[in-house]
Amino acid sequence: MKIDPDDYRVHERKAIRLDDAPTETKPLYKSKDDYSQSLREQVETLAELQEKLYASSQYAILVIFQAMDAAGKDSTIKAVMSGINPQGCQVTSFKQPTALELRHDFLWRAVQRLPERGMIGIFNRSYYEEVLISRVHPSLLVAQNIPDALAREESIWEQRYRSINELESHLARNGTRIVKFFLHVSEEEQRKRLLERVEVPEKNWKFNLGDLDERRLWPDYMAAYEKCLNATSTAEAPWYVIPADDKNTMRLIVSEIIINTLKDLRLAYPAMDETRLRQLEEGRARLKEDKRRPDLKP
Repeated sequence: MKIDPDDYRVHERKAIRLDDAPTETKPLYKSKDDYSQSLREQVETLAELQEKLYASSQYAILVIFQAMDAAGKDSTIKAVMSGINPQGCQVTSFKQPTALELRHDFLWRAVQRLPERGMIGIFNRSYYEEVLISRVHPSLLVAQNIPDALAREESIWEQRYRSINELESHLARNGTRIVKFFLHVSEEEQRKRLLERVEVPEKNWKFNLGDLDERRLWPDYMAAYEKCLNATSTAEAPWYVIPADDKNTMRLIVSEIIINTLKDLRLAYPAMDETRLRQLEEGRARLKEDKRRPDLKP
């Protein structure tokens, strides 16, 4: 299974209109078994690349997921990252800011959770909430106690886009590769999934009545996402708009794009210098000597 990431990428000089972006696409699998096999192969490939990333410890990968409620962020992270060594992967889910976080700039809390070299960091929601939900609900800015002169609605969003782009450019210059996914679910498919949370007992715990209030603001959210995607998709930190009505196809696309991002780094295990080679030879000799000791049990 091969895809072209450019089919989903938001390009810098070509503005995207979400009304024109598909929420469904031709399935990338022929059956459930075919999907399971394809995903399993991709997870294995991802695990191999992650091991090289961890061993070389030169680059970090930051994967950001943004979407409307019920688009499948949690399940996609679980499915795609299921084969990754937990030592090499960090998942952060950003909730409502704490009192401490509100006393800092809007990027502060996310910077604390950036992946170190050798790691894959997953942001389930991110600092992008501050140009999405805060734009739909500008009253949230009041809690941030931003100086009046800096909180003018006509300029604050452009300032935040600039801050985000500058942060991501800085990270890229220092070895962090960033890939950002907007899981693009249709309004009707969201309705079905929210209804399923009500009607299926095992999913009742997921239901939040507040999601229905946010759903009524769908046009506002789409406008905020569209402006955000066009303002912050760069060569160094591209956005990918992934059709999300079919979760299986969505997961296959997401995993393939992450794999391509890792492959582009041309990762390799650390080269062994003369000192290291001597240590390996000494280790081999000592281990073989241990085997010949009569006091060691087989």
